[in-house]
Amino acid sequence: MKIINTYKVSSAEVGMRFNAFCEEFVKEFPSKSSVKKAIVKGKLRVNGSFSKGDLWMKAGDIVAVVDLELTPPKLFRLQLEVLFEDDVMAVVNKPAGVTVSGNQFKTILNCLPFNLTSSRAKDALPWPLPVHRLDNLTSGLLVIAKTRMTRAVLGQLFEDKKILKTYHALVMGKLEGEGVMNDPIEGKMAETMYQSIAVVPSLQNNFLSLMRLRPTTGRTHQIRIHLANHGQPILGDTLYAEKTLLHKGLFLAATKICFPHPLTNKEMCIEIALPSKFENRMKNENARWNRFHTQN
Repeated sequence: MKIINTYKVSSAEVGMRFNAFCEEFVKEFPSKSSVKKAIVKGKLRVNGSFSKGDLWMKAGDIVAVVDLELTPPKLFRLQLEVLFEDDVMAVVNKPAGVTVSGNQFKTILNCLPFNLTSSRAKDALPWPLPVHRLDNLTSGLLVIAKTRMTRAVLGQLFEDKKILKTYHALVMGKLEGEGVMNDPIEGKMAETMYQSIAVVPSLQNNFLSLMRLRPTTGRTHQIRIHLANHGQPILGDTLYAEKTLLHKGLFLAATKICFPHPLTNKEMCIEIALPSKFENRMKNENARWNRFHTQN
């Protein structure tokens, strides 16, 4: 455990509750929800002790911002494509098949120090940290925080749905037009907007459809579940499709992300090209279908 910063309660703040004091004065956690989470996790303490948010402040009390993440990652030397980087954050292109973080060595978390420069900010994190997650099998854009303030601000932007993510998927079956899928997931509201980009014939699946998708909520496996429920599971999804293409991975990629920069508030939109395997699969399926029907 490491103390990052401390704040002393003056006589003017006597009578304030712990959570209200932090909301007003603790710059490391700039929102009510981030303060609440920090108190619960013990990242904010009073006089060195865990305290509840409704504790009344007394003159001379010391509120400490505590860093609980002390074990540095084991360096995984995987080269990533870095789409954006400054002193407080970065956006990288996550390869499919690599887990973002967890109890294993080959993770994005462990390869970030190999790919990114250290922040020079006063509130720099000991090492860069992903702000959100992508499934192991999903490729694409991943936002990284390099300072504590950036991590808190970006986390709040995600919570407030002010970070817009766009995905592309190649799905089994024919799905045309555009619309909204809103089946609840585990009893919670979930919404994914979809738009058909192209449809090609397929001997194995009758059709393959290239889709642009934008989830407005962030449930686990949301896009995969919604498409499967709709009758067009993602190609290569062995979890939600009864029968699908094997050994080629999941045809789902996070291709665009837009959000206000956590310090400048300038709108940022970062976009990558569709992975080549999507177009290659569509061309191959179309060619096989044409050959079969020409010969017959």
